[in-house]
Amino acid sequence: MDKTATARRLRRNQTLAEKTLWTLVRNRRLGGFRFLRQVPIDRYFADFVCEAAKVIVELDGAAHEGREDHDARRTEALERFGYVVVRFRNEQVLADPGGTADDLLAVLRSARP
Repeated sequence: MDKTATARRLRRNQTLAEKTLWTLVRNRRLGGFRFLRQVPIDRYFADFVCEAAKVIVELDGAAHEGREDHDARRTEALERFGYVVVRFRNEQVLADPGGTADDLLAVLRSARP
């Protein structure tokens, strides 16, 4: 599997919630923290990654319903690489983008090494 090609495809086909969050965090708009999208880590692709704070943001939509065990294993695997994994529901991002940004900024500030 070509991880670069897969990451590019995922960035091209992002959900509305991903587009909304990307608008909030791109170009260091959120507290000066730099984010990347669809970053390959181990066998997974993290939705959003802030390397400076070692924070991964995962957005959960309908595809994640009934997959709580899988998501928990994925979170554990990513945490073994030293990341804090934060999950937001798509509905939360779309209904309250400002509140989501505030919640994320609080995590980033507390996680910053």
